[in-house]
Amino acid sequence: MAADISKFTYFLGTALDRFISENQKQFTYASGELSQLLRDISLASKIINREISKAGLTGIAGSMGEDNIQGEHQKMLDVISEFRFIATLRRGRQTCGIISEEQAGIIDTGNHNAKYVVAIDPMDGSSNIDVNVSIGTIFSIYRRISPLGTPATEQDFLQVGANLVAAGYILYGPSNMLVFSTGFGVNGFTYDPTLGEYFLSHPNMKFASKGEIYSINEGSYHSFSPQLQYYLELCKKRKYSARYIGSLVADFHRNLLKGGIYIYPSTKSHPNGKLRLLYECNALAFIAEQAGGKATDGKKRILDIQPYELHQRTPFFVGSAEMVDEVMEILERKM
Repeated sequence: MAADISKFTYFLGTALDRFISENQKQFTYASGELSQLLRDISLASKIINREISKAGLTGIAGSMGEDNIQGEHQKMLDVISEFRFIATLRRGRQTCGIISEEQAGIIDTGNHNAKYVVAIDPMDGSSNIDVNVSIGTIFSIYRRISPLGTPATEQDFLQVGANLVAAGYILYGPSNMLVFSTGFGVNGFTYDPTLGEYFLSHPNMKFASKGEIYSINEGSYHSFSPQLQYYLELCKKRKYSARYIGSLVADFHRNLLKGGIYIYPSTKSHPNGKLRLLYECNALAFIAEQAGGKATDGKKRILDIQPYELHQRTPFFVGSAEMVDEVMEILERKM
């Protein structure tokens, strides 16, 4: 009798490199540089995934004992992740400038003829590495507006999110995932460490128009506006599930798969919100809209906000379209 090998074989799906090559014609600027830039980001994520998998053994889960430019406690993994991404993007030669959550100003790569700039949060939710909870990387790619052959300027980064060429995130969890969009839908790739390659596992990802999950830090409930408090009570009456990990990428990813809304509002202590527009909110808003969802600051579309500084913060409401519409309507009420 012939051996049944079906249980030992399975279709891996399209490899990331092949997917990029086959879809390059869709890119607005299909000259190869953007394709290579996406490959560079995937390479850096593989290196970081390797570091994370050994975090408990190598001691990188701890604190640096310093604050970053945001005034936030800096973890060793924040520094290591930023170093890996900057080094990889610099060697890739497809970006002329980078801004990061960890740095005050523009990081000049020396590649002044490159056509793109990258805004990145190298390690979102790094405090969770201490307790082995999912963390991530968020990235945004813009086409530069300054002349080729010159260093990147602030104006290259201070563009509305609607100008994004591509954006995405990497989720370091039970499996490593790269999710991105170049403006033609959202696709998710899962990393196979035995082959060292990402494979298409979640094609054409879509938000449900309405979900039953709300994600917010309810520990700050008494600093929320009466309107937002009303919305949260409404969620509880409807028996929605409260799910909040504390890693933006992980919370967003869950809601993308299952349907829901993520909220980080303005509070009494942070009237402008706490999340950064350029390297957190714009990227996830771009992904959300490409997946049929919505993202606002409670008043207007995130991707229409004109930035005025590199580390600008904003309130953030993102997720299933009907849920975002409803919370916006409630926020406009007088209470």
